[in-house]
Amino acid sequence: MTIRPLVLALAAAAVPAALSAQHEHASHEHAAHHPARADSAGADTAFAALQARGRVHMGVDQYTSTHRFDALPNGGRIELQRDTDDAVDVATIRAHLRGIADAFAAGDFNTPAAVHMREVPGAAVMAARRAHIRYAYRDLPRGGEVRIVTADAEALAAIHAFMAFQRGDHRAGGESQ
Repeated sequence: MTIRPLVLALAAAAVPAALSAQHEHASHEHAAHHPARADSAGADTAFAALQARGRVHMGVDQYTSTHRFDALPNGGRIELQRDTDDAVDVATIRAHLRGIADAFAAGDFNTPAAVHMREVPGAAVMAARRAHIRYAYRDLPRGGEVRIVTADAEALAAIHAFMAFQRGDHRAGGESQ
């Protein structure tokens, strides 16, 4: 891990206090769309800190967006969409996901490491096996998706581990294999 994620993580640590009022409003608004996640999200400061770091690195409020991490038979899919129409945030999501697709294809998993403040399970193998993985970005109505495709068994297991971790840590939806 380079010094950049550490610096960004430290900077992100200051963000939760500044965003707390906005978080409270957004959390209640988000609860209407995701009631299963809302109760635990409000009381869980670790989750709130994860969401704040995500906002710093993605540029969009995850409390007003929906993340999905699907493990698929030939790879996986990361989806991020706004819960309501917001052209600026949709553009931000799309730029973020395009950047993620490019970074992951180059073996760079610094953004998820900074958001989660640890190496994400599966990321090291995905980086090492990058020549065997294809990343394809696609626009969706309120955001976008990154499809991750491989025929390599080791890379596939790593992609599934990555998706499972992301689903759990973000308390997000998605398919598992």
